[in-house]
Amino acid sequence: MVDTDSGWDGRGGRGQRGARDTRGAQAADAIPNLRVAVPDRRVALPDSRVAAPDRRTALPGRRAAAVSLVALAALATGCGPGTATGAQDASPPVRPTQAAAPSPTRTAPVTDDAKPRTAPPPPSPSASTAPPAPAPAPTTARPAPEPSTAPPPRVLMRTGSESDRVRELQARLRQIGHFGRNPTGYYGSVTADAVRSFQAKRSLPVTGSTDEVTWQRLLAMTRVPKAAELRPPTERPVAAPDERCLKGRVLCISKNSRTLAWMIDGKVVSAMDVRFGSEYTPTREGVFEVFWKSRDHVSTLYDTPMPYALFFSGGQAVHYSADFAANGYGGASHGCVNVRDKKKVAALFDQVRTGDKVVVYW
Repeated sequence: MVDTDSGWDGRGGRGQRGARDTRGAQAADAIPNLRVAVPDRRVALPDSRVAAPDRRTALPGRRAAAVSLVALAALATGCGPGTATGAQDASPPVRPTQAAAPSPTRTAPVTDDAKPRTAPPPPSPSASTAPPAPAPAPTTARPAPEPSTAPPPRVLMRTGSESDRVRELQARLRQIGHFGRNPTGYYGSVTADAVRSFQAKRSLPVTGSTDEVTWQRLLAMTRVPKAAELRPPTERPVAAPDERCLKGRVLCISKNSRTLAWMIDGKVVSAMDVRFGSEYTPTREGVFEVFWKSRDHVSTLYDTPMPYALFFSGGQAVHYSADFAANGYGGASHGCVNVRDKKKVAALFDQVRTGDKVVVYW
């Protein structure tokens, strides 16, 4: 086998080989004695295997020495290990390096005052820097008020009552405009309506009956009625007299107020409630004179009593009516002027003379 790297072709003798050895020694002496500064750190050699020549080729000792010198020079210049013969045109292998261990990061000690160096994110709309509001104190549901167990006020007067207190009630209600008639002492539908009107205006329970609360409120708003207010001559106020009633002795009878006023020279001597005939038997209107007086008269036409009769126009007369006293204005006469107060009409009968004037008007 021919050793291509030794430069000996096998044909020369030993002298030629000695000359080559002398030249190799001289070349080795020509390499400067370089001091190689080896860094303190270890150089990581690649794990690649250098292709070694065939083990079957025996390298002479001189060649091994030369190769060692070349490798030592390569290490001094920082080159990597060579490649196998015949691979000079190949790109040198990349020098592997050890991955540098990450240097430990210095972290500031955590303290209470430490703040991030980056700006904090803007607070969310719901976030608030104000201290949280205290939670509302738990509320307990108030128990529903229990219904009042107090008894209702005691009723003093109601429909059907009849007494002097009812008369006073009516007089007081009339003072403040809730009762438009004169007191009668009887608690009827008109009085009940007046009481309801008063209760509604004063925000009281509207019952129509006069209980203790209603009575006390009425007493606080009105004055004590006078005798003339308690017992007026008529249920309704007497109407303003017609001008024909202002002179002489006159029975002044008003259909509008349904009253009779006995007047002498424009002054009212007495007054009383009256009612008239129906639409079929109306009481005649105008100026008349009393032409006949009959104390215990009985009607021959209707066969009914007509006490204290004062006739002024044909069969029409002023007289007492028991029906009017019992039923009020629920009925009507046959054309006469009925009086329901027997005492008053009896006194009138004694005072009126034949020839006195009678005026009937609206």
